[in-house]
Formats: sequence, C-alpha cells, structure tokens
Amino acid sequence: MADSGHYYNEHDDRTAPFRNRKGRGHKGRSFERSRRDRQRGSHSGGFGGPGPRSRLLEDTDGDVTMSDSSQDSSSQNRFNPYGRPSRKGDGRFDRDRRQGKGGGGGGGGGRGLPGGGSSGFRGDRVGGCLRSRLSWYKVTIPHGRKYEKKWLITALQNICAVQYSPVQYHVDHHRVHFYVEDSAAANALRRCSHKITDSDGYKVEVHVNPSNPPSFLQSDLKPEDLEQLKQCMAKRFDGSQQALDLNNIRTDPDLVSQNIEVILNRKTNMEAVIKIIEENIPELACLNLSNNRIHKLDDLTDLTTKVPNLKALNLSQNELKTDRELDKLKGLKLVELWLSRNPLCDVFKDQAAYISAVRQRFPRLLKLDGHDLPPPIGFDVETPTAIPPCKGSCFGSDEIKALILRFLQQYYSIYDSGNRQPLLDAYHDGASLSITTPYTSQNPSRSSLGEYYKDSRNLKRIKDSTMRFRLLKHTRLNVVAFLNELPKTQHDIASFTVDVNTYTNTLLSFTVSGVFKEVVVDGKSRESTMAFSRVFITVPAGNSGLCIVNDQLFIRMATTEEIRRAFVAPAPTPSSSPVPTLTAPQQEMLTAFSVKSGMNLEWSQKCLQDNEWDFNRAAQIFTQLKAEGKIPDVAFIK
Repeated sequence: MADSGHYYNEHDDRTAPFRNRKGRGHKGRSFERSRRDRQRGSHSGGFGGPGPRSRLLEDTDGDVTMSDSSQDSSSQNRFNPYGRPSRKGDGRFDRDRRQGKGGGGGGGGGRGLPGGGSSGFRGDRVGGCLRSRLSWYKVTIPHGRKYEKKWLITALQNICAVQYSPVQYHVDHHRVHFYVEDSAAANALRRCSHKITDSDGYKVEVHVNPSNPPSFLQSDLKPEDLEQLKQCMAKRFDGSQQALDLNNIRTDPDLVSQNIEVILNRKTNMEAVIKIIEENIPELACLNLSNNRIHKLDDLTDLTTKVPNLKALNLSQNELKTDRELDKLKGLKLVELWLSRNPLCDVFKDQAAYISAVRQRFPRLLKLDGHDLPPPIGFDVETPTAIPPCKGSCFGSDEIKALILRFLQQYYSIYDSGNRQPLLDAYHDGASLSITTPYTSQNPSRSSLGEYYKDSRNLKRIKDSTMRFRLLKHTRLNVVAFLNELPKTQHDIASFTVDVNTYTNTLLSFTVSGVFKEVVVDGKSRESTMAFSRVFITVPAGNSGLCIVNDQLFIRMATTEEIRRAFVAPAPTPSSSPVPTLTAPQQEMLTAFSVKSGMNLEWSQKCLQDNEWDFNRAAQIFTQLKAEGKIPDVAFIK
C-alpha cells in the first residue's frame, strides 16, 4: 500500500523483518548466559523470548492503553500506534506470550508472530498456502475505507472459492480489517487480491496475515467484574435526565478498589458498556464518555441501533485525531455534541470550518461544545431515494444518429486495424488532442494505465502551464503520430453509448463511451479491460462527413460489471464485401431476414450463420438479444 509515498507490507505494525547486523545480537555474551536466558524466556531482547522488538510486534488490534499518566486532563497525550502495549491487566493470551507460548517467544523469535514464525507470506507459505499455529487470520484491504462494507464483503464472497464469515470488520485510517478463523478461507481470500475492480478502475488488494484472536475474544472482564461495572454505571446514571456519566471511568473508586480496570478504548470494554446500556437503559438520551483516552469510534457504531434515543454525546478530552471518525456515528440524531480538547479540533483553519465539518455528519445539531449553533437549514427526508437507471444513447434526431454511427464505425475500424495512419483524413489541419487518466496518489506503474499515464494531461496533477501546453498535441500530423504510438486496441462497439452535446449547422460535439482491451503483437488480448470516454468536436466535411477539430480522450480501468458485460456480442469481421458468395436459397433467406429484423446484410448474415441458417431460431435469438439491448446501433445502419 502506498502511504505518504512509502510502501508497507500491511502488517499491523508496519515493521520490517529482523535483520542480522554485524556486531549486534549475542556478541560479547557467553553461551551459558544465552542458554539461561532462553530457558527463562528472557525479556532482554535476545533469542530466548519476547524482547522489546517482539513486544512491539504483538497485534493488539488497536486495544492499546494510552499514556499511564494519572492526570485526568490527558487530552494532549496522543495515541502512539507504535508504542508498547501496557502489561497491566493482561488476560490469558498475554500471559501465554510472556511464558514463551506465543508472541515472539518461540524458536528464532521471527517477527513477533506466535510460534516464532515469520509474518505475512515470507516463511509461512507451504505450496502457496498459509501455515500458522494460530487458527485466526487478519485480512487487510488497503484503501478499503472508500468502499461500502456491503459492496466489499459481497464482492469478495462472489469470487472467493471458500465461504467465510468476516469477524470484527472495522476501519483503521484508510484500511479495512476483519478476521477469519479458517485457514482455507484465508488462502482463498489471499487469492482474491487484484481480482476485483472498483468503480474508479483500481484493483482491490487483499492482504492476509496470521494473527492473534480478535480483541473481543480476549476480554479481561470476568462475570463478577461485569456485575461490579453494572453497579458502578447505575450509580452514575441520572434517571430524571436519562443521562449516564462515564467521565474518566477508569479511575472510579468503586472499580479501582476491586482492581477492575475499565479502559474504554478497548473494544471488549466498550462493548460491555454498550451491552449494559442496551439491556438496562435503552431509552438513554445523554451519554458522557469524556476523558477516556478514546482514539477511534469504531466501537461506538452500535449506539445507532442499540441506543436510538441518544440526543447528547460528550466525547471531549479524548484522543480523536480526525473528523473522519465522526462518520462512524452519522446514524445518530444528535442535537448536542462535545468534542473540545481532542486533537481533531486543531486541524481546522477556523471555527466556521469546524462547525461545518461536524454539521455535515449531524445536520440536526443545535449545540457544539456547549455553544448554541444557528438552526439547521435542510429537508427532513427520511425516505431513501433510488438512483434512476442509466439511459442509452442520446442523439437528438435520426439524421444525427446515422451520421455519428457511420463516422464511429469508420473511425474505429481504422483505429483497431493496426495502422492508424489513414486517420489523417479524419482530423482538421489545426486539430488538437489530449489524453487524461484518473488522478491518483498510488503508483501508476502498477496499473495497466501506466502506458497512458506518462502522457496524461490531468489538470489536478499537472500544475505547470508549460507542461500543460507540451502535453497538448497540436496539428493533425502530431495527433495521428501520437495515436500511432499508443498500444494496439480492440474496441467493443456494442458497448458504445453516445451523447450529443451540441449541434448546429457548422458544429457537432458528442461524447462516446465504451470499453476496449489492448492487443499485443501476436494478436492475443491482455487480461485487463479498460473503459474510455471520448469527446469529439467536429465540423462538416465533404458529403455527409465529419472532420475532428478537438479530441479529448479519458481512459480508466473498467469496473467489474463493465468487464462482465464486455465483448458479449461478437463484432462482425470487417471485409471488403459485406455479402460473400451464397447459395440462391441463402441469398433469399438473408434478404428476408434483413427486411424482417431491420439489420443490415452484414449483421443479418452473421445472425443466420451463428444459428446454422435456421431462420426461425435466428429470429428468436434476435428478438431476445434486442429486448436485452445487446445489439449495437451499428447493426441497423444500411
């Protein structure tokens, strides 16, 4: 994954494997001392047990205790994702690690994985499969934040060879994580990497690593602890206001006296609190979670369904770093919210930007950090609206339709022929052309768009005016010379949609969109299918012809749905004579079929040949394909 210009292995701690460095390790230590350390499971950092390095690599999945400062006003203490987790109150899994049963304790220390094995797919791959003493695996989707959970899980389920159940799905920065317990499912998910194309044309990466069990299985709250927590919450509940005050609950005397540690930035602890609320006070209206070292809000998403009447929420004096965390609570109909003394408050240029960002998530908000806000302006529409279905081409008139379809058929038959030089006749002497690919922070060389990226004139990427001018191709000679340098292609004519933008007696502007694939020298197609959108600005030329004065080509990776539908209808093979020699009965049948279907002779013959000259069957197939919209408009040009 690319992150600030660097690439990481997507292991939780973003650390590199151990390196053997000359002059380090056991140099200067006796063999006997090293042996004693290994037997004791020494924490000195040697090979015997989970030293500082292996402790750093233990996967706590975000359940890291923050600074142990005893002061309540700890909002300035930032969460350090690379810090060592606290040993205080660790459960059975942590005790096992300290005894050398897990973590970095076994054998050669590895990279902090249980059993001493290496992480990722370096030392744990046997025959291309994962091997681990653990039964749990952590699945990571880089940049997964931009996908809806339902879409992502469904897309993976559709292509995964093994059925699986994602456990503890959550978002961490730009990544999505979840767990699976089955090694077969883990290997099947690993093979799904780069098999799904998103709506922006990028392949979805899937990383799978052996992992400790999810945090909710490592609960350190015993049944008697939960009962004590319940009593503590009852003491802090105000029934007259339907308000629950959990401010700085980790220092509550009743809990501390019983040696019960409730840390609300741990998933298990927060889930326990929400469960108690759901079972005992589901009508709760006000909740105070201030001063609890909360650094992300994934564990609060259940509030939207389990505490539906919540109107006021206090998250002040915590460690929230970005306003994007608030997206996880967008389902709450809050009227009061406190966020003061969180790091996120410092990222806004002014108070207006801060209020705007918060109100984007909570449009009904009337109070922010105790200050009244102006009444919200908007429409209280609860009914979800469906996006209307896509429509086909829009030409404006049959005359323009015939003109454009004839032009496109001629243009792309030459463009895909392997020799684009004859396209000189299609361009005006002063024509201009530009090519654009999507703007991305990812490495373009890893995408099939790499061939086009170097000439991309995307104005979000190219800021220099000189470079912008240089990337614009001027005059028809330069335009066609540039087109000849682009990869050879095969376009799916049946995928084309056309929208006429402007039409006058002296100018015709239209946009054509569709899919294509690149063709290498030996005639084989590459696996990647691409989508394009092209704006032609043309003027009249000759007898019912068009001449291009401006050509804007946009290329992206095709989506999974576009790939599925691409090249379904076979394109006719270009030939100098559309009707080769046929028998007299076949000629008669062809003419009749062309009249009945409305298709031209070339496409009519194709349909009849595909159905072995069975007129009735060909007519049935034609009717079915036409009803499904799979027959391109060019088939009806006579």
